[in-house]
Amino acid sequence: MNAGSGAPRETALAEQPVAGISDLVAFLRAGETPRAAWRVGTEHEKMGLRSADLRPVPYEGEAGIAHLLREIAARDGWQPIFEAEQLIGLRKANASITLEPGGQLELSGAPLRTIHQTCDELHRHLDLLRRVSAPLDLLWLSLGASPLHDVADASPMPKARYDIMRRYLPTRAKHPLEMMYLTATVQANFDFEDEADMARKMRMAMAVTPIVSALFANSPFHCGKESGFVSRRLHIWRHTDPDRCGLLPFVFEPGFGYQRYVEWAISVPMFYIVRGDLYLPMDGQSFDTFMRRGFQGHHATLEDFNLHLTTLFPEVRCKQFIEVRGADAVGPELICALPALWKGLFYDDAALAAAWELAAKWPFEERERALVAVAREGLAARIAGQPALALARELHAIAVEGLSRIAHRGGEHADERSFLEPVAELLESGASPGEQLLARWQSEFNRHDMRQLVEHVRY
Repeated sequence: MNAGSGAPRETALAEQPVAGISDLVAFLRAGETPRAAWRVGTEHEKMGLRSADLRPVPYEGEAGIAHLLREIAARDGWQPIFEAEQLIGLRKANASITLEPGGQLELSGAPLRTIHQTCDELHRHLDLLRRVSAPLDLLWLSLGASPLHDVADASPMPKARYDIMRRYLPTRAKHPLEMMYLTATVQANFDFEDEADMARKMRMAMAVTPIVSALFANSPFHCGKESGFVSRRLHIWRHTDPDRCGLLPFVFEPGFGYQRYVEWAISVPMFYIVRGDLYLPMDGQSFDTFMRRGFQGHHATLEDFNLHLTTLFPEVRCKQFIEVRGADAVGPELICALPALWKGLFYDDAALAAAWELAAKWPFEERERALVAVAREGLAARIAGQPALALARELHAIAVEGLSRIAHRGGEHADERSFLEPVAELLESGASPGEQLLARWQSEFNRHDMRQLVEHVRY
C-alpha cells in the first residue's frame, strides 16, 4: 500500500516514461501484495468552524489553518509540506495531514495491520487536534457536508491544483464546487494479492457500496436547514463530474482486470501535470492523448499516471491498492467501524464471496437507482426492491464472521469484531446517523438551534 509515500518514490516515477498501456498495467500490477503483508489505511476529513461565530476557518490569521498546522508540527514532530512557500500539509512516517479545498483537514493514516492500530492512530490524532484547536477557539464537525454554509462562504486553500479544478469542474456538472468546499468523508484502503483478487474486490465493493453509503449517511443539512437528503454529500458527488465519478459498469463485466481499468482511466480528461513547482492545466486532454502526443513539449511519465489516478473519483478506486470512498464523515467510533467493516469483507475469502452474492444479481440500473434512494433516505431506502436496512444487517453479519475468522488480536480484545458494535447499534435503531440527527433536530433542537446541533456533532 502506498499511503504516505514520499519524494524519493515520486522522483523515481517522474523519471520513468510511459511507452504504452502495458506500462500502465504493469504499474497497477506492481501494487500486488502477499496476503501476509496486507494492511489497512484509513483516511478521514473534517470541516472546521470558528466556535465564536460558526464561520469557516480561514487559511491565514492567528486562528487560521496555517497556524494550526504549525502548532501540530511543533507539538508532535510532523514535518511541513510547502507549496510556493505556503504551508499546505504535514508528513510523519507513513502518515500525512493535508488540506482539502475548503480547509477540511484530512488525516491519511499509515498502512497498519489491525483495526486496533488504526483506531489508536485516530484517537491520538483527534486528541492532538482538540488540544491544538482549543486555544484557537476552533471546532471540527463529524458530518459529511457543511450544515451551515454554501460555496460563497468557503475559505479557499492556497493550492494550485484546486484553482485548476475550480475552473474545470463547473463545466461538467451542477455541484462540483460544493464537493470541493463543503463535503467530508471517511475512506479506507486495502491491498490485493493479484489481478483476480483485485477484480473480485473491486466488483464486490462496487456492488455493496450503496448499502455502506446507507449505513454511514450523515449529511442531512444545508445552510442551516433540512436539505431533503440524509446524505447530501452523496447527492453532491453524483453531480460533480460524470467522467470520473460514480459507479463503473465495466467492473461488473466478464474479463474485468487491470487493462480494462487502465483503458477507462486514460480516457478521462486530465486536470493537470506537475513539472517542478508548476501545475500545468491540461485543458481537458485525456491521458491517452497525452501519452501518444505529449503536451506543450512534455511527455507522459508513470508519476503523471499515478497523479492522474488520484484525480479519478469513482465510488471504489483502484490505484496500487483499492480505496473505498462511499461513506460520509462520522463520529470516532464509526470512523473505526468503517475500515473494520470493509476488512471483514475484503480480507476473508468466504466473506468476500458472500458479500458479492448478496448483490450479484442486481442490474446496473438498480445499482444507480440505489445511490439516488440512499442519498434521500439512508437506511430507510430500498435497494433493488429490498429494504436497505435488511441488506445492511446481512452485510454486517458477513463482516463480523469475516473478522472472526481473520482473528487479529489487539490488547484485551480477542479480535476486531468489537469495532463493529457501533454498526450493530445503528442497525438495532433502524436508522443511519443522519436519520438519527434529523430526528433530534426535529424534536429536542426545535428545528432551529444550529448551535446545539454543532455542539452535538463536534469531535
